[in-house]
Amino acid sequence: MDADNHSHLLLIISHDCDIYKDLIEQENLPGLSIEAVKDPYLSVLDLEKFDLVFGEPSIISPILDRLINVKWIQSTWAGVERLLRPGMKRDYILTNVRYVYGQLLSEYVMGYLILVERKILSRWQSQQMKIWDPSSNGTLKGKLLGLLGVGTVGTQIALSAKFFGMHVYGFTRQSESCSYVDRYFHAGSWNEFARNLDYLVCTLPATEATKNLVDTAALSALPGKAWIVNVGRGSTLDETSLLRALRERSISGAILDVFNEEPLPPENPLWNLPNIIITSHTAAQNNPPEIAEIFIENYSRLIHCEPLKYQVDFDLGY
Repeated sequence: MDADNHSHLLLIISHDCDIYKDLIEQENLPGLSIEAVKDPYLSVLDLEKFDLVFGEPSIISPILDRLINVKWIQSTWAGVERLLRPGMKRDYILTNVRYVYGQLLSEYVMGYLILVERKILSRWQSQQMKIWDPSSNGTLKGKLLGLLGVGTVGTQIALSAKFFGMHVYGFTRQSESCSYVDRYFHAGSWNEFARNLDYLVCTLPATEATKNLVDTAALSALPGKAWIVNVGRGSTLDETSLLRALRERSISGAILDVFNEEPLPPENPLWNLPNIIITSHTAAQNNPPEIAEIFIENYSRLIHCEPLKYQVDFDLGY
């Protein structure tokens, strides 16, 4: 294809806008001019002049309808649901970031699974009370991990689980491309997928199809030994049903990094349960150099009239 010889005006909207601007300017990308802001409402900007946007969906979303000439938006996040709400404009290419969170989320998941199996918290509590506790540990070897979603993140978690000798099931819409998954399940086979799991790990994006997917019926299919780990989106779990299952001990526990409402309000009853571990959406945080590299590669593709990487399907939501 012929190269795109036009000039482009990029708006960077991010809390890390200065870092991103420096990283991109170092590349001396041809035909690119850049303006960078933390919050467009605090700046006098003619938003109509920008044809490219790079930034955080939460900041872009309120001004999306004013970006009337935007042709491409590169999200700095994997999750772009804030740009996909009903009635929002879709006359542009939307790309997100992928393959930058898998290693970090895998570390998080395996770290907390080891914490559970090796009784790390109770060992530390025994230490504080000067109690010698020779009780047996559990082990990850031979345990069954079920992945709800086997995309780029799920694939990395599956690989890590295999290193520890775990068996891995995958529940997906249709894909069966990950070779580290021992057995795949699809719609209609949830009970068979869930009934023997030791750990259910949720990695799904937030879409209408995944909202409250893990509800009372789904939870009731899990055995009492099972733990739930959610590193995807809070909307995947029906919080009321999860709260009931944890209180009634129909499942062993939950490790949650994401929630429907963030920050999680102090009055939320999840805080008070003894069989839950709560982290503050910190399982995988942005690394600007890696994310800037995705924009830089996609800009090169843009000006050479090549398909952009990691395009989001507006209908599927990812």
